Amino acid sequence: MKLFTAAEAAAITGGRLLCGDGDTEITNLQFDSRQVTEGSLFVPIKGEKTDPHKFIEQCLEKGAATLTEYDAPQGAAKPYIKVEDTRRAMQQLAAYYRSSLDVRVVGITGSVGKTSTKEMVAAALSKGFNVMKTQGNRNSQIGMPMTMFDISSENEIAVIEMGMSEFGEMDRLADIARPDIAVMTNIGKAHIENLKTQENIMSEKLKITKHFDENGLLFLNGDDPLLKTLHGKQPFRTVTFGMDSTNDYYADSVEVDGFSTVFMCHCGDRAVKLTIPALGVHSVMNAVAAFAVGDALGLSEAEISGGLMTYRNAPMRQQIHRCEDLVLIDDSYNASPAAAKASLDVLKSIAPGKTIAVLADMLELGDEAAAEHYGVGKHLAVLGVDALIAIGPLSENTAAGAKENGCPCVIKAGSNNEAFAELSKLVEKDCTVLVKGSRGMHTEEVVKLLLEEHQEQN
Repeated sequence: MKLFTAAEAAAITGGRLLCGDGDTEITNLQFDSRQVTEGSLFVPIKGEKTDPHKFIEQCLEKGAATLTEYDAPQGAAKPYIKVEDTRRAMQQLAAYYRSSLDVRVVGITGSVGKTSTKEMVAAALSKGFNVMKTQGNRNSQIGMPMTMFDISSENEIAVIEMGMSEFGEMDRLADIARPDIAVMTNIGKAHIENLKTQENIMSEKLKITKHFDENGLLFLNGDDPLLKTLHGKQPFRTVTFGMDSTNDYYADSVEVDGFSTVFMCHCGDRAVKLTIPALGVHSVMNAVAAFAVGDALGLSEAEISGGLMTYRNAPMRQQIHRCEDLVLIDDSYNASPAAAKASLDVLKSIAPGKTIAVLADMLELGDEAAAEHYGVGKHLAVLGVDALIAIGPLSENTAAGAKENGCPCVIKAGSNNEAFAELSKLVEKDCTVLVKGSRGMHTEEVVKLLLEEHQEQN
């Protein structure tokens, strides 16, 4: 499907077509030169260590056009569109494409849980609408705009994950996605190093509603002490969800059934029994939010319930591997204090025998890093987790919190390989292992080694 021509792309971005046929049709955008095909517009975005402009010629040979921040080489014949900033130009093109679509956009943001909430909301809506959702966690200044081009004319709903870590980022994303419905999961301390206070984090995330009119609809985690202060004080409708009965939608009677969770979802005088193929109170919260969104969009209880049963955890996000002699909870994608504590709760809720937590550093916590890591260790000990392997310098505070509060086995590891070696000594039949750490700690390496040693069951 044609998105626009090369000449139109130049006009949309305020750029200049240096050479080539302006009628060249562009059908997709790519910032990875390996993914370029005929009809692509290559977007070379300069990084700290590399400049993808060097791949332009090989992209043009594949039948692509290109954006560029430089002049075209002498004699060039393919479409070169010169712009001041290729990243900004890509965002302008995404905003233009969004404006051409007749689709409702549900924006998902929050300090933690964006991806799992996005997946839960998309599942809940899937039985009643043609739904497009963000693939993986493409929620950044590059990933989210590129996601907009995945929306087709057949889609009725787009569930879009929107992340930010610095001032001004949500403002730009809202200009592109223009959601008319939004879900705010929580206000934690992720990225507090950049944003300084939780109040600043909330203020920035609230900019997801920048383009709301009076018909806009914002779903707020009413159990969050900061988010609940927004309820009823916006120029559009707000709806709260959570576990507390003061919320517009809330859950109770939560029970674990194997690797599923059963609970009652309440709204006013209604009470609906729901089952989700996921564990943990945080998953119940996500499901209540998803039920609320589906209810507001007019789906029946049966449609929402059926959709929720199709939910699956995204890879490396509390992904459960059942091996012959152990259960592995792979939550290695990222970590924050709240998410780490929630994962420890899940570990204890499903473990029939020995429990082992492999926890690596949680990054971007600034001055609060030591206290937050200690708090996670204390939480682990109070829960009664049998052993902790702590990876990294910050996690020495996790180890201290665990040891000082009664965890019987605390081991410090300087690397993932060292952690795996220690883990191999502790693993025994029918134990349950949790692996979690910030993205930069690459704890998926521990998961890979463990799965190589212990055969996963189908």
